[in-house]
Amino acid sequence: MTIVADPPRAPGRWIGLLSLANLGLWMGYFGPLQVLLPNQIEDITPDSKTTALGIVTGLGALVAVIVGPVAGALSDATTARTGRRHTWIVAGALIGAAGLVALDGVHSVAGVAIGWCFAQVGLNVLQAGLTAVVPDQTPVDQRGVVSGWVGLTQSVGVVAGVLLVTMVGGGYWAIAVVVVVLAVPFVLGTRDPLPAVPARFDLRGTFRWHGGDFAWAFGTRFLVQLGNAMATLYLLYFLRDKVHYSNADDGLAILIIVYTIATVMTVVIGGVISDRTGKRKPSVIASGLVMAVSMVLLAVWPTWPGALTAAVILGLGFGVYLSVDQALITQVLPSAEDRGRDLGVINIANSAPQVLGPALAFPLVTYLGGYPVLFLTVAVITVLGSVLVTRIRSVA
Repeated sequence: MTIVADPPRAPGRWIGLLSLANLGLWMGYFGPLQVLLPNQIEDITPDSKTTALGIVTGLGALVAVIVGPVAGALSDATTARTGRRHTWIVAGALIGAAGLVALDGVHSVAGVAIGWCFAQVGLNVLQAGLTAVVPDQTPVDQRGVVSGWVGLTQSVGVVAGVLLVTMVGGGYWAIAVVVVVLAVPFVLGTRDPLPAVPARFDLRGTFRWHGGDFAWAFGTRFLVQLGNAMATLYLLYFLRDKVHYSNADDGLAILIIVYTIATVMTVVIGGVISDRTGKRKPSVIASGLVMAVSMVLLAVWPTWPGALTAAVILGLGFGVYLSVDQALITQVLPSAEDRGRDLGVINIANSAPQVLGPALAFPLVTYLGGYPVLFLTVAVITVLGSVLVTRIRSVA
């Protein structure tokens, strides 16, 4: 069987299974990032927690920058009977789970950094396989709604990961089990046909750069994700040290629930509208402006009511962004044969901000005005990212 550039296949049962697998992926990322890692680092070095957390997350993101494109290129070239994407989805889930388990009980910053980098290897291999499935099996005029459902799992994954840790009391082991268990139904319940002529793996060409619309799409995602990385890295500490919420862990869980409810309100409908109108860019621009408003609110109103209001606004904007951005990205890929590799390069725009974000956020919080300056900077970056999308010519 072969895969063509835009197969005439409507979303069906497979999209539900793909969403489950993505839910496990995002729980694997955000359960540790939002709660487990910050608390673990604070227990190890309370006086240097912001610096240590920035180093750990930055190193993990640096690993992701390298692993994502390589894993995508390998999946393009895979000819295993188990399927080119399925093979790497299984491998990534198992490696990621092993890395998460390795973090349990670690009592040194160096140990946490090594464990998190190990986990990032697996999670990014898993993400490379899952990301390539959408353009593999979805025609262009349905990618908005499919990307909306898949994007929804990112927001739900934040909530589920945080609740599993804060309310249920689960730790790294629980997150690891979820990552594997939610990946299995997709692998067992969907087909993964091979192309007639698989791509050839070329390590030197793995990070090959494309200009034009591909570059502008990369820039848009990079800036939006940079703002997101800067805003969320110290959110637990913001609630604890600036808002002075009595139980910062519970407060974070509440904010994420509110944010997710708001995201659900726009994530799928945003994709449907962009599919029906055939226009992606206006939604990306609007979503960036709305997200910037939420950051301004956090800067000027650093109270619990202000944080709740900002969470609602951020969710409404990010929901539209999630549904439309991924659909737009799939329309600027240079070729069908190298989708995994090219999406791996695009995913650097998700990972690289996790390296640069801490480097920018730490001095802003520590030396240059604190959290208000941080959130205002994020607002500017997000607006700039939304404006860059206007440079894309091949997508309306």
